[in-house]
Amino acid sequence: MTLAYIGTSTFAATVLEALASTPHSPALVITRPPRPKGRGRRVALTPVAQSAERLGLPLIAPERLGDAAEPLAALSPDVVCLCAYGALVREPILSAYEILNVHPSLLPRWRGAAPVERAIMAGDERTGVSLIRLVAELDAGPICALEASAIGPADDYGVLAARLAATAARLLMDALDGPRTYVPQAEAGVTYAEKITAQDRILDPTRGAVELERVVRALHPHIGARTPAGLGVARAKVAGEEAVAAGELVVRAGHLLYGAADEPLELLRVKPPGSREMDAAAYILGHAI
Repeated sequence: MTLAYIGTSTFAATVLEALASTPHSPALVITRPPRPKGRGRRVALTPVAQSAERLGLPLIAPERLGDAAEPLAALSPDVVCLCAYGALVREPILSAYEILNVHPSLLPRWRGAAPVERAIMAGDERTGVSLIRLVAELDAGPICALEASAIGPADDYGVLAARLAATAARLLMDALDGPRTYVPQAEAGVTYAEKITAQDRILDPTRGAVELERVVRALHPHIGARTPAGLGVARAKVAGEEAVAAGELVVRAGHLLYGAADEPLELLRVKPPGSREMDAAAYILGHAI
């Protein structure tokens, strides 16, 4: 079987590395071009590009995915695997191949760009991985494999995404071995995981502490939550202490507390603007609050 792989993110890179050690190692990897990243705006390869180069896999990074139509046609893959690419697949590529899309949710729940983050934010007790055949409608294709995974009360994005990526790699290898039977998605229960925005990162003090704690976990370590004043928050828990005014940051008995709508949120690890991440105790020692 000749396989092409399309992906961008760290999640997609994890799946790619698992495939590369099997008979399903891709004959071509397609990713997005290098982009400026971080405060220094340094140009960086995508995680998939870094993995492909390290593994010695043939790699292209076209400005538009449509520009990969000719290399794909020359390869004539039996299957194209798509995982967290970050852009829509359009014609003529869409209809030319069997495109097996790896999606980290229990479809039809959480179609869209940020399914792992949105599942944690919503307080879902479980999520999972779905393998679908790509169609024009966003994440609406028929399913050939699906596996659920519990979301633990302490799971953040990094922990959950790593677990789902391992599941995705295993499901994908089994599906590639075939045969693949596709079943239409249920029409009920469709939800959309919208892309994470700058506003999503703000720990809005008009919301409850339980909601805010979930936001912190959902955005760590790849994006990061922060207070309206700009203090990054990497770990937090619902404090259950006496009331703190909404939006107020206080120290009580050595604990760093942030006022939410109902009860305070205790900030356990924080990242001041322009500084490194630190424990709350270190932050308290170095800052007048």
